[in-house]
Amino acid sequence: MPPGPTPFRHSGCPFLLLDPESNILVAQTNLAITYEALGRHEDALRMQIDIYSGRLRLYGKEHEMTLSAANNYAMTLKELKRFEEAKSVLRKTMPVARRVLGDCHDLMLKMKRVLAVTLYSDDGATLDDLREAVTTLEDVARIARRVLGSAHPNTAGIEIALRDARAALRAREALSPPAGEA
Repeated sequence: MPPGPTPFRHSGCPFLLLDPESNILVAQTNLAITYEALGRHEDALRMQIDIYSGRLRLYGKEHEMTLSAANNYAMTLKELKRFEEAKSVLRKTMPVARRVLGDCHDLMLKMKRVLAVTLYSDDGATLDDLREAVTTLEDVARIARRVLGSAHPNTAGIEIALRDARAALRAREALSPPAGEA
């Protein structure tokens, strides 16, 4: 049996429940999402750190819930403009997600999108960073259209991110002198 929560049933409750620690992590995740929605990113970050470490401890680094927590943690870091930390979390966990889930899994597509948005959102992004963001999103958009379909909300979000990444790249290229003219 893979590592993860041990389900149990509460007498009289028709729903499958997780162990108490898993339930606490679910509640904390919901609270962190609420903090994000309210613009309380620092509070959300503190919760995301606890959630990620709790999921690492309970499930290990290869569990989908742990990988999802890492993605949420990186998204919060991105919102706080802590781009280097966000990139570090994603670059550490994405190879694990790719190996465990595969390149076409919805969570893998989300992680690639978060990395690309982190790359092009950084005012200090290099031309190479912007090109990587566009290339990544082109690949992710192609996979998302094939796997999820064009009407899926994640596909639509990826298409918007791709449009924004291309605009950021065009704007930066317009400011940069052509190679050899510097």
